Amino acid sequence: MTVDEPPYLAAALRRRDYLISAWPWRALAYAVTTVPIAGVLTVALLIVGAPLLAVVGAVRQDRPIGLPIILFLAVTGIALVLLAPIVTIPVTMLERWRLGVVDPRPLPEQRPRSGLSARYTSATAWREVVYACWLGGVVPIAYWMFSMLVLLDLTLLAGPWLAADEDRVVLVWTTVDTPGQAIPYAIVGLLLVPVLWYLAGLLVAGQAAVARRLLGGPPADGAALREVTRSRARLVDAYEAERRRIERDVHDGAQPRLTSLTLQLGLARLDVPDDSPAARPLAIAHEQAKDLMVTLRQIVQGIRPQNLTELGLAGAARELAGEATIPVAVHADLARPLPVLVETTAYFVVSEALGNVARHARATRAEVRLTQAGRNLVVEVSDDGCGGANPARGTGLTGLADRVAAVDGRLLLASPAGGPTLVRVELPCRP
Repeated sequence: MTVDEPPYLAAALRRRDYLISAWPWRALAYAVTTVPIAGVLTVALLIVGAPLLAVVGAVRQDRPIGLPIILFLAVTGIALVLLAPIVTIPVTMLERWRLGVVDPRPLPEQRPRSGLSARYTSATAWREVVYACWLGGVVPIAYWMFSMLVLLDLTLLAGPWLAADEDRVVLVWTTVDTPGQAIPYAIVGLLLVPVLWYLAGLLVAGQAAVARRLLGGPPADGAALREVTRSRARLVDAYEAERRRIERDVHDGAQPRLTSLTLQLGLARLDVPDDSPAARPLAIAHEQAKDLMVTLRQIVQGIRPQNLTELGLAGAARELAGEATIPVAVHADLARPLPVLVETTAYFVVSEALGNVARHARATRAEVRLTQAGRNLVVEVSDDGCGGANPARGTGLTGLADRVAAVDGRLLLASPAGGPTLVRVELPCRP
């Protein structure tokens, strides 16, 4: 199973067909459902914020502050500190679910420590509080500013009809008296529609990025994304040169000679009668030579897979997905060519990760995502299996981390008990 659509909104915004895809509508759905949630949080913040602003204003004007206001702020502040980590639990659950509308990439499973005290001592809980404050304080301001731009554009579009009432109409910086004078402004407003449509996507993508950052951090039990640290290889360039030399020598030297030897043995078998004492040893030698050719081809394939050379990274990943024992969706957004070493490393990352899924995860489906973030290639392989992957238990992740470290990349792993599992690899693409 392969899919070419972008894996999340921020990636879709970089595509030329964004405005005619389903992503703007998904961004609109996310924004519309944000309004009531942010509205409730804004009211809650205003209950504390309004008296606090009044106190600040009184202090600046050297006016006395009433005792009731001071008591109200003190009680409200204490209540806010005590209740915020608890109240934000449903908000967090809802926001993690809503994030899938514009960013379906899996988030690390939040498994907070048991006990009420954990809500007050866990960094995860306080990140959730910060997110709730941001959602109720900053997001409404951003949405209000965007709404003003939309209202301004609607005014430009409606200018010809508004001017038809024989009243002077103010459009941005000027006034118009007739529909004819308003038509150029309506054309400008029409041209601004796709710009606002795209700007709405940027606004929602920024909101989703903050949500992922604050709600997708390491869970309290420490089983979230953690870097599998390995020592960095210091001679990557020399290793790559040696790898290419071996590949060239095997492909251009040993393989043709072995092919010639196999042909000679085959011709010799034709000249030797079947009842000759040399017939059987010769047949065995011929079969062994053919088996050795297959082995040599596999060695060359392991150095630089042929399908990677012919199909590129995205095509080779899809071929690996097609060979998997469970449905695997491949999302590839590779706009720029990749260095050979990075491409080869990414291929083996996908191959090894899918192999681990088949051997250990007991999963029913998996996903492979290939994206370019800045100068990095990001490879993500996720599954819905049982989780619990641990590099110390010899699941192949240690060797995979070594391979990634050899190109100065890093491998991160999220695999809480019960799943899901996410393997994320970031490979720098040096020119």
